[in-house]
Amino acid sequence: MKVLLAGPGAFGIKHLDGIKNIDGMEVVSLVGDMPEQVEAVAQEYGIGHVSSDLGEALAATDAEAAILCTPTQLHASQAIQCMQAGKHVEVEIPLADSWADAEAVMNTQKETGLVCMVGHTRRFNPSHQWVHNRIKAGELNIQQMDVQTYFFRRKNINAKGEPRSWTDHLLWHHAAHTVDLFAYQAGSPIVKANAIQGPIHPELGIALDMSIQMQAENGAICTLSLSFNNDGPLGTFFRYICDNGTYIARYDDLVDGREEAIDVSQVDVSMNGIELQDRDFLAAIQEGREPRSSVSKVLPCYKVLHDLEQQLAD
Repeated sequence: MKVLLAGPGAFGIKHLDGIKNIDGMEVVSLVGDMPEQVEAVAQEYGIGHVSSDLGEALAATDAEAAILCTPTQLHASQAIQCMQAGKHVEVEIPLADSWADAEAVMNTQKETGLVCMVGHTRRFNPSHQWVHNRIKAGELNIQQMDVQTYFFRRKNINAKGEPRSWTDHLLWHHAAHTVDLFAYQAGSPIVKANAIQGPIHPELGIALDMSIQMQAENGAICTLSLSFNNDGPLGTFFRYICDNGTYIARYDDLVDGREEAIDVSQVDVSMNGIELQDRDFLAAIQEGREPRSSVSKVLPCYKVLHDLEQQLAD
């Protein structure tokens, strides 16, 4: 399958590295608004076509699908643009930064019937898959999830510490991971959600600290703490408090409550969550099925984020 990738930044590179390991998937075009960077990445990964314009790349290449790793504010409009051009699309998290835009993407997917997948990578990380498999097997039930999402980003920088032109967001981006994962792992929709946030940063225009509480319909609860003010350790740490054990997931690694490592190397064909995400995208297209993180499956997350945003604005 020939793929176009837009956005050769930190996460675009992660996708390119993952795709190198996937048979039957080839990146034929690279799109970005920094010509020198795009040319350098294209040369490194052997990509023959480069462009600064997504529409031009969609028309000029024989790409069957697109992977969007562009700024959050472009995700919804570009996903719609790709589907309207007849391309399957995988858009990095978050799907959108408003409920109206998220609904618009969902409506376009229904109209076109194309695969539209969102990069909710936690559904793919072997650590979280291990927990999910035990829940599905009836061996675990979540009582509480305690999650910390901590970064040090008082300036507009990406995951590699490089400057960028747009502002990230704790609610619409980083909280989206946990809001979706909590409902997915609990196997129950979120029925209560509350949020508070710290002061608004005078330059970035967003809160750098936030706390969210949620409850699922089945009674499970989740507490999420987020910060761009935290100077280490950095990352997202998930504690699953279950009726039959406690487990702590750190990206693709998993330990129990006593910090004893759990081998998750056999959970899937790779230990790379981004690669597994891309493999599911390819398989969903080839098999004519819905991917694990299709827009329809993750859409409820964005309604929760919208409701929390309304609450914070009051």
